[in-house]
Amino acid sequence: MPYGRIKAASLFDKVTTAEQAAQLFKDGMVVGASGFTKAGDSKVVLDALAKRAAKEAIKITLMTGASLGHDTDAKLASAGALAKRMPFQVDRVLRTAINAGEVLFIDQHLSESAELLHNRCLPPVDIAVIEAAFIEADGSIVPTTSVGNSVTFAALAKRVIIEINTAVPESIYGLHDIFQPDDYPYRNVIPIVAPENRIGRRSIPVDIHKIAAIVFTDIPDSPADVAPPDAKTTAIAGHLLRFFENEVKKGHLTDRLLPLQAGIGKVANAVLSGFGESNFYDLRMFSEVLQDSTFDLLDSGKMSFASASSITVSAPCYERVFGNLQKYKDRIVLRPQNISNTPGLIRRLGVIAINTAIEFDIYGNVNSTHISGTNIMNGIGGSGDFARNAYLSIFVSQAASKDNRISHVLPMVSHVDHTEHDVDILVTDIGLADLRGLAPRERAQAVIDHCVHPDYRDALQSYFDRARQLRGGHTPHLLEEAFSWHTRLRETGSMK
Repeated sequence: MPYGRIKAASLFDKVTTAEQAAQLFKDGMVVGASGFTKAGDSKVVLDALAKRAAKEAIKITLMTGASLGHDTDAKLASAGALAKRMPFQVDRVLRTAINAGEVLFIDQHLSESAELLHNRCLPPVDIAVIEAAFIEADGSIVPTTSVGNSVTFAALAKRVIIEINTAVPESIYGLHDIFQPDDYPYRNVIPIVAPENRIGRRSIPVDIHKIAAIVFTDIPDSPADVAPPDAKTTAIAGHLLRFFENEVKKGHLTDRLLPLQAGIGKVANAVLSGFGESNFYDLRMFSEVLQDSTFDLLDSGKMSFASASSITVSAPCYERVFGNLQKYKDRIVLRPQNISNTPGLIRRLGVIAINTAIEFDIYGNVNSTHISGTNIMNGIGGSGDFARNAYLSIFVSQAASKDNRISHVLPMVSHVDHTEHDVDILVTDIGLADLRGLAPRERAQAVIDHCVHPDYRDALQSYFDRARQLRGGHTPHLLEEAFSWHTRLRETGSMK
């Protein structure tokens, strides 16, 4: 065992196996686990719990930062180990169990979970499972590739299990900025006025007496699936870059723009990658996740600094970053998600937020989470944290999919995550609609003119024209037709 990773000798006797650590869980417990978009998550303890749950009746409520890697959610769901899950997930097996009503799911803004725990609006955490690069002499935890909600879990949990991952170099020390706002009514100011400001400590404080078990692992994070830009994502990126260039010409922005936030996935990666061929420079990020495109921009010199809560990259990019970590350590920082996603900082820094929509309607309401208004896909994640408070709130989506049988621009969204009041710019591969300063009737025409796939433009124009003529109102709708496109898709397999 690499005991050198435990700087507190009094903890040596806490070293155990994942199977023994899994015996600490009891039915009905609330568990907080590290992990944010497949980074810095439990690799073996939760896996051992799933194996135990397959043989005996035990269910837990599981809170994390965001999604987990290594099919952990699938293993837990398949074993019947999950009673409730929050605040985010991306796993197909767990998603099926949630939509079947077998697992209860709380879809939260990622900035809110820690707040609700500190305010005692959620049940107390019984056990925290936190991945670490090493343990300091005072028992504090040096995280690995994410911070997420680990600071809150370590502070509030009755007992703490630490997974020391030797696949992560100890040189990661110094990459993290650990700051925890005080509880109400004594909430302190978060003194960040630029993404590069570091205001906290380098490790997560924890009462050394709460550490119940230490388990060693050497398993890397699950790699991100990075799809190369395709025609649609390239078109979306092109529309956005031209928009930013026009904003500079108008004097609204400079060539340095403002701090960027981008959701995770191929569209976000394509948009960020587009900056590499642009005239923009000295870019900075204040976001949730550092993806391959972030490090491409750092390497090219286009980006000077990036702040987030996790590093979620492909296997080649992981080797590139952690094989030469000193190259990046002064230019990136990982923070707790109730700092990376806190609304006040997003507003203060003037973040430009770029997030993905499943669908949006002609008035600018956005659905980020549900298919046909009923089945959860992944969750709202941090998109709401940023959309409501951003300098520019941008949502992107393909105009149509599945051989154009599904339009992603509709008369009315089947589920609302972001209201029209929080949406400034809508972009599809067809074009871009700037909704700022437009009344609902103007917004609808801008969306129809610029964002809709040609196969659906006449139908949406007809809907809007008839809604104005037959119903009128501030936001004209034909309620008897508003969801007819979704109904037609269910009945015929196409919205046409």
